[in-house]
Amino acid sequence: MEKIYIAKNEAETGEIAAKLANITKRGDIWALHGTLGAGKTVFSKAFVQALTDAKEVPSPTFTLLQTYASSDFDIYHYDLYRIENPTDIFELDVEEAFYSGVSLVEWPEKMGAFAPRNMWNVKIEIDGDSRRITVSSEDEEKVSRLSNLK
Repeated sequence: MEKIYIAKNEAETGEIAAKLANITKRGDIWALHGTLGAGKTVFSKAFVQALTDAKEVPSPTFTLLQTYASSDFDIYHYDLYRIENPTDIFELDVEEAFYSGVSLVEWPEKMGAFAPRNMWNVKIEIDGDSRRITVSSEDEEKVSRLSNLK
């Protein structure tokens, strides 16, 4: 199942991300697909801020990972753009994050064959001045959560 949203500006992208943050559960992995400048970090910032009291949510472009504590789980924000080999993800403790927290993964294709099968997929495409945000999952339980989202 997929759900498509149109965001006319960064604030609307943030509203969509916050709605999705409210249906997330421990163990969810959000794979954020999109070109440079599509809005993956804008999405991530709003997602994290919806669940935490974090004032600043910097892009982990250089650190590769930023973590945040919410009341129910830790949030792991990965930017894999700079990794060179898919096995490099294991140096970032992804096994722990994917199991015990909620993960936002920018550039998930860099995980190659190590990408978990049961991820949420968020595709952000530039469409003129707007963003087309397509959220999808094959998992029945996730599809149920997504279909109940207003």
